[in-house]
Formats: sequence, structure tokens, C-alpha cells
Amino acid sequence: MHSSSSDHLWGIDLGGTKIECVVLQSVHHPDVILRRRVDTNRKEGYDQILHKIVELVKSVGDSINAAPASLGIGTPGTLDPTTELLRGSNTTELLNQPIQKDLQDLLGIPVIVENDANCFALAETKMGAVSMLQCEVTSVFGIIMGTGVGGGLVINNQLVGGRNLIAGEWGHNYLDASGGNCYCGKSGCVETVISGPALERFYSELTNQSKKLDDIADLAETGDRDAQKTMDRLIRYFGIAASSIVNMIDPDVIVIGGGVGNIERLYTDGLEELKKHAFSPTIETLMLKPKLGDSAGVFGSAFLTA
Repeated sequence: MHSSSSDHLWGIDLGGTKIECVVLQSVHHPDVILRRRVDTNRKEGYDQILHKIVELVKSVGDSINAAPASLGIGTPGTLDPTTELLRGSNTTELLNQPIQKDLQDLLGIPVIVENDANCFALAETKMGAVSMLQCEVTSVFGIIMGTGVGGGLVINNQLVGGRNLIAGEWGHNYLDASGGNCYCGKSGCVETVISGPALERFYSELTNQSKKLDDIADLAETGDRDAQKTMDRLIRYFGIAASSIVNMIDPDVIVIGGGVGNIERLYTDGLEELKKHAFSPTIETLMLKPKLGDSAGVFGSAFLTA
């Protein structure tokens, strides 16, 4: 017979390639009790993904002789507040599925489903880069810049979802026509200009060569002109796009996650470019690198249940 501890925080990071479960001791002492991951095997379909989550939760529970009182899940996409179906997920097997309701029925406990960028922002606030600051922080904007561009907003240690559950989706604001068409149905979105694939595509168009963004950034440091043009494009358009976040929300802290966030110039030249386009003549926003790496998603999902 498993005990159910309301203090323990249980979270699932549901990705296209792996499903990870974590159990944290408590909200005030978020020590990891156990982490375990399995392959998503998404090609086996939606029902199989559901059963993999149920089996993973059960196996973790068996290992620690405990059961969750509730479960947080972070995944690409968001629940539509009207239909309660998942939308905007690049794990297409989950699209338009009532994943929250289905898992609640299977597990018999409350399940909270949130966008993975929201989970990133929450984790970095609660136990990552923001938690290590020595100053008071009331507002945090967590940026994901990788294959896609997204974000999450935390105010007073609480996620802000918004009326339509799209708070933080700055990646689909209009930025520049040169980005071309976006999968969302619009064109010129932030994501089409400064995501990793967008920058790699820009470099490829200049050179007829295909390179990964990390390699392009390294080439720029050696003086390669086309690589420098690519990095300059990132910095210019990041500054414009991020200034809209500052103008609208004016967060105390911006944390940048995702592969593009590894580029050092974002934290120096990128911040200076932001200041050029922000409404205030003085900008004191802190721009931080994340501390939790790819663990942020699963930790953030656990904090959904706090």
C-alpha cells in the first residue's frame, strides 16, 4: 500500500523523444527523491504515450513506496481553455487530444498540464538562476530560444497563463517579413527570424553551406564574415523582439534558455540592442543564463502542483 504525501511534488516532462518523471521532497526543500525517464516512442500513438506515463508514475511510486496526490505535466503546446484539447504541440500525436482529462481518468488524481516554456520559467524562478539572486524579484520572463521561440511569465512566484492561456508567447509576435511563413499560419514571426533553424537557414542562404548554429557562432569568432552577419542578425532582431517584452511587462529578470541562449553575445550586445529599442532611457533588467539546463522542464512541472 503506497502512502500519498501532499508535501512531495510530482512532475512529468513530456517530450517528443523522452518522458521524464521527478519527485521533489517539498516546495520549500526541493531535493530530488527520484528521477526516471523512458523513451516516448511517439510513433506508437497517443494511447501508448498515455500508458507510458501511467506506467512511469507507477514504477516511480513503487520505488519510493509513495503515490502522487497530484501530477504536473510540461509539454510543448497548451490546453485550449474552451475545448480542453492540446494545441500548438510539435509532438503531433498529442494535438487536439484531451490529455489532461484522459490522464486524470487513468490516474485518478488531479493533473495540471502546462507549456514547457512556462515550466522552464517556473523552475528557474523557484530553484534556478533567479533563486540565487540576492535581491528581491517579483517578475520573471523565461525565454526559450531553440528549435522554436517561446516564453513564460512568473509574477510573485506564480505562473501567469492569461485569459487565453497564451501569456508569454512572444515567439509569434510579428518581427520581420524576411522570416517568411511560420507553422502557426502567420508570417514574419519572431520564431521565423531568430530560432536556431531560422538562423542556420539564413547562413545557408548566404553560403550554400549547411552548418549547426554552434559552429556558425564559433566561425563568427574567427572573423568569418557570413557567420558574423548571421550573429549580427540574431543580435539586432533579438534586441527588437525582447524590447517588446520589456515595454509590455517590464520584468525584473529575463532568463534565456534553449540552444540559442548559449550564445554569449546575447547577454552583452543583445542586452545593449534591447536598450536601444526599449521605451525607457535607462533599462536595469537583469538578463541571466539558466542554471538547470535540460532539467528545468521536469522540475518546473513538479512545481505546478505546489
